[in-house]
Amino acid sequence: MFESVKGLLDEHAALQAQLSDPAVYQDQSLARKLGRRSAELNGIVEAHKRWKQMTEDLEAAREMAEEDPDFADEVAELEEQLPAAEEKLRRLLIPRDPNDARDVILEVKGGEGGDEAALFAADLLRMYTRYAEAKGWKTEMISFNESDLGGYKDAQVAIKGKSNDPAEGVYAHLKFEGGVHRVQRVPQTESQGRIHTSAAGVLILPEVDEPEEVEIHANDLKIDVYRASGPGGQSVNTTDSAVRITHIPTGIVVAMQNEKSQLQNREAGMRVLRSRILAHHQAIIDAENSDIRKSQVRTMDRSERIRTYNYPENRIADHRTGYKAYNLDQVMNGDLDPLINSCIEMDEQQRLDAIGGDKD
Repeated sequence: MFESVKGLLDEHAALQAQLSDPAVYQDQSLARKLGRRSAELNGIVEAHKRWKQMTEDLEAAREMAEEDPDFADEVAELEEQLPAAEEKLRRLLIPRDPNDARDVILEVKGGEGGDEAALFAADLLRMYTRYAEAKGWKTEMISFNESDLGGYKDAQVAIKGKSNDPAEGVYAHLKFEGGVHRVQRVPQTESQGRIHTSAAGVLILPEVDEPEEVEIHANDLKIDVYRASGPGGQSVNTTDSAVRITHIPTGIVVAMQNEKSQLQNREAGMRVLRSRILAHHQAIIDAENSDIRKSQVRTMDRSERIRTYNYPENRIADHRTGYKAYNLDQVMNGDLDPLINSCIEMDEQQRLDAIGGDKD
């Protein structure tokens, strides 16, 4: 059982040797890559060590129980604990998403519902910001376009984690948030007290660590500059500082206008563009592998309605996992772990089913 883990144990040992070499840290990109892989394998190494130790202890206890019945209780206890250790190791051996350890760029955009949708988009962004704070992650607003009532027509925020362990990665936790979020409540603009339904879209992009990681040729870019609109200020609305970048091969368009200088907006735009291209390439790979594994959870398609936020009933419902709870007020304050964990568990089970729960 678990013979395939030997290769991973050998890889982990080789990584430890590499990471102990000071020369590796002269290339920060390489050191970060090796560190992430080492962190991912640490859990497998520890789980395998515990499973192996319990297996050996059980074998020894059985032998001793044949001579001394007092060891029978220890045999029963180990036999009860071993299946859980086996299951933990089996789940850790499921191949992870290669982007799980990455930081993310989170985008929210008001959908159907006008001003109310923009207000809900702002509520979602606040919810994710508070969730990030609870996790000890850092947030950085990259771009935003406010509505007249103070909501966001669209906004982009970078969220950075503090761990190399993919299981603790920002993308590993937030990748299931992509899609359409529907809200049912009485809008601020409603004078009759009627409940309205509106929506906001969320997109989760794995952030690129190094610019060289995604190859972008200058000839593949069309860059337009124009005068920023919206709330102004020093030089924002008085110079051609806004930038629109079009990646011709993919048709991806990024527009930035919140910084005061054209250079700053261009840098911010390229940062988002690299992440969108990375996500685009991953989507192509996922589509090619769709016959091997079709996930009902992992998606970055804004057209999929994933969740409903019902304010009159204080109810939150996830339409993919069937999760439902009546603590919407807590969720909007950043208590997202139960929702996110339900998606992670469903995704793990799907991946486990896809490989047939193979123990070898």
